[in-house]
Amino acid sequence: MTTQDLFGETSVQPPKPSGPVTCLGMTFENDEARRAHFTEELRKKLQDPEFRKIEGFPIGSDEAILNLSDPPYYTACPNPWIADFIAEWEAQKPEQPEGNHYHREPFAADVSEGKNDPIYNAHSYHTKVPHKAIMRYILHYTQPGDIVFDGFCGTGMTGVAAQMCGNRNEVASLGYQVKQDGTILQEEIGENGKKTWTFFSRFGARRAALNDLSPAATYIAHNYNTPVNSLEFERETNRILKEVEKECAWMFQTKHSDGRLGTINYTVWSDVFVCPECANEIVFWDAAVDHDKGKVNDDFPCPHCTAQLTKRKLDRSWVTVFDKELNETIKQAKQTPVLINYSVAGKRFEKKPDDADLALQRKIDDGPIPYPFPKNRMMPGKETRRNDPMGITHVHHFYTRQNLWVIAATLAKLPSLNYAITLLPVIWTNTKLYRYRWAAGGGPLAGTLFIPSLIKDISLLKSLSDYFKKGVRKKRLLEKMTPQMIMTSSSSEMQQIPDDSVDYIFTDPPFGANLNYSELNFLWESWLKVLTNYDTEAIENDAHKKGSIEYRSIMAACFGEFYRKLKPGRWMTVEFSNTKASVWNSIQTALNEAGFIVANVSALDKKQGSFKAVTTPTAVKQDLVISAYKPNGGFEERFQKEAQTEEGVWDFVRTHLKYLPVTKRQGPLMLFVPERDPRILFDQMIAFYVRKGYPVPISSQEFQVGLAQRFIERDGMYFLPDQVAEYDRKKMTSGELKQMSMFVSDEASAIQWLRQLIKEKPQTFSDINPQFMQQLGGWSKNEAQLDLRELLNQNFLSYDGKGPVPEQIHAYLSTNWKELRNLPKDDPALVTKARDRWYVPDPNKAGDLEKLREKALLKEFEEYKEVKKKLKVFRLEAVRAGFKKAWQERDYAVIVAVADKIPNNVLEEDPKLLMWYDQAVTRMGG
Repeated sequence: MTTQDLFGETSVQPPKPSGPVTCLGMTFENDEARRAHFTEELRKKLQDPEFRKIEGFPIGSDEAILNLSDPPYYTACPNPWIADFIAEWEAQKPEQPEGNHYHREPFAADVSEGKNDPIYNAHSYHTKVPHKAIMRYILHYTQPGDIVFDGFCGTGMTGVAAQMCGNRNEVASLGYQVKQDGTILQEEIGENGKKTWTFFSRFGARRAALNDLSPAATYIAHNYNTPVNSLEFERETNRILKEVEKECAWMFQTKHSDGRLGTINYTVWSDVFVCPECANEIVFWDAAVDHDKGKVNDDFPCPHCTAQLTKRKLDRSWVTVFDKELNETIKQAKQTPVLINYSVAGKRFEKKPDDADLALQRKIDDGPIPYPFPKNRMMPGKETRRNDPMGITHVHHFYTRQNLWVIAATLAKLPSLNYAITLLPVIWTNTKLYRYRWAAGGGPLAGTLFIPSLIKDISLLKSLSDYFKKGVRKKRLLEKMTPQMIMTSSSSEMQQIPDDSVDYIFTDPPFGANLNYSELNFLWESWLKVLTNYDTEAIENDAHKKGSIEYRSIMAACFGEFYRKLKPGRWMTVEFSNTKASVWNSIQTALNEAGFIVANVSALDKKQGSFKAVTTPTAVKQDLVISAYKPNGGFEERFQKEAQTEEGVWDFVRTHLKYLPVTKRQGPLMLFVPERDPRILFDQMIAFYVRKGYPVPISSQEFQVGLAQRFIERDGMYFLPDQVAEYDRKKMTSGELKQMSMFVSDEASAIQWLRQLIKEKPQTFSDINPQFMQQLGGWSKNEAQLDLRELLNQNFLSYDGKGPVPEQIHAYLSTNWKELRNLPKDDPALVTKARDRWYVPDPNKAGDLEKLREKALLKEFEEYKEVKKKLKVFRLEAVRAGFKKAWQERDYAVIVAVADKIPNNVLEEDPKLLMWYDQAVTRMGG
């Protein structure tokens, strides 16, 4: 037997009933029996008041949660079986060869993956990372059978990526070779520039445990990560489409000029305003639109009194209507249909709505819809309440009556909510959010619930067929997926997941106020009948009384849970996309507070900017990827004994260097690895000590000297002995190292810029000054701008012509002037050329210089302590030095007091200050 599918193609035999299935050690007659058993178990669990107290428990009735769930694999609430899944997966892992100890460097390559993959586009969402990009990280950090966790899973692309690591075609599409023995090789540039294939990973699927606060997100993730019978899906959607068409076609008909019936494709609705001069109504479509040019004019005349107007000058026209669903009279901004696009015998036509069209619309508006649909008040929020001034206050107000009817009828006829995944785009797109445009680019604005003045109301009856066709194609793509564990709860408290049980974490959390997910998902979730519990949503949102402090606190709690469940010595990758330095620092601070140590930051180019990234000049064009690790247990135990001695410092550095990338590349070029810079190593060490609550037992200068004594330096970076050989070998085949470009914005970056400048080329003040002046355009408005001489005197040395020429200057001069080569360091010609040149002091001789600088900084900090008013312009390095000293002396109140005097944005955008401040507040019990 064959069936005709939605594409007019002949399908193969209908699906056979599913046979016996095994799940969590139990065998069931079929998948329906499995679902029935675990649904009843979940029903019992939902009746436990303590279970419902779990943080982030969604808002919905027991029946709504059960209808949306597919237990035990997917629950639209916390998943009671997650520990069972993890235990089973751990037991099923393939045996590893004896002595195969886990060790990975961070995946330091910049990753570029597009969004045009059909699987990526199967189900839409506000943001997501392409699964092929995530695959590279999973393949690098894990082995087949390992357990991957994502606590902000969104659409579940981490789960897709984990499975696709066992799909040869997907792995090969990333440019890797997959050998028959399961070895995955990557292409590298070998000696003499020759390309070679080297070991990268092992082929095989990984397991995924996924969580998100949003029921809409986990519902999409479930549909991405669940096998489906596409033939059954096709048959059911064919049936539903015929039934809905038979019932609702009358609402989408209009008469052509010759009397034939046409099918409406879309209707344009226009706002109606009132002229402030003559008080007559103005239909925006008629007055402001230039129909010949196909554009909306900024200025236009009133059609009644010819007064020159702009949209901003106009008041809305209002209508008072009885809302049957709310059982009350409401006032709404007036909108009227102005254009109907329709088809007759396959040809498209356009017309102005006539009396018959308007009468049909009144009939639809006045008639009852015989199916349930959401009538929720829009939740509190910036986006969800932005349309209140128009009288658009409830979910059903976002739809024309006919489209509301079609969605409700379709949902009522679905055999299960699993089929509703096809309708999610409809619920968002076929609304009053859809902007009318003559050219391409219409549709709802991403990331907002903005209702435009010209609405394109697409006939849902017509587009429903297209959505079902796409739905079948998508299901065919996902037919061979295997179920992953997916649940709905807050990542800030997940006690049901055992300690040290997860092999790797990849996550793409919300960033600051980028997107308000709970608000944007409200339309979807209202139809699904399970809503986000946004109390613990990691977001900056004034409407929810959440600022940067609350956001940082929630993220710290989430990362703390991630740290707890990650195995020691294992990795977490955090994908970051935000234009604000304060959010970047909040993420770093939250990671440090949780116990993670950042080892690398690289770029992830998703190849397609969001609306803001494309149009905003300061927007981040590439996402950043943070690689952080959880220290292994052996180091933690040793640190408890060594923390108050200098040996603890060097044990930390030694351990940390093992986790850092030996090289970074950009195409054929080798890049400087900033994490190996001595100043960044020092900052990481301080952050670790501060988080542990210990005073730092060593000064910056002592650290620099000790580093040079214990480790090997190459190009301003420090390595372990076994890493140096690899670095030297790769540098030989790559040529010169590409240094980081510097951007001067404050004293610290100015010192770093000067250090790089004069280390390469010792120069006189007159040589340095014009170059320095060119760098000052981006100087922070709150940062006290120091004179160049003061910066040089406090941080560098100048050769005064007395004694031998310093080695750094001698090396530079003898390399660049032939006549100065092979001269003794006290030769008069060499001395003359070297006099007054500034150079970077040798670490062993720079101690006195640093002490003098620190003394000056602390003197300035003492002045800040005495100031009674807010500090508008100050020396940031003085505040940093003062905070560090106060920490050593356990004078937390001083840190908090001075922090209250400096602008909040400065505190939030400086990771060092933020670290001292947060820890001081914590120690004071705040």
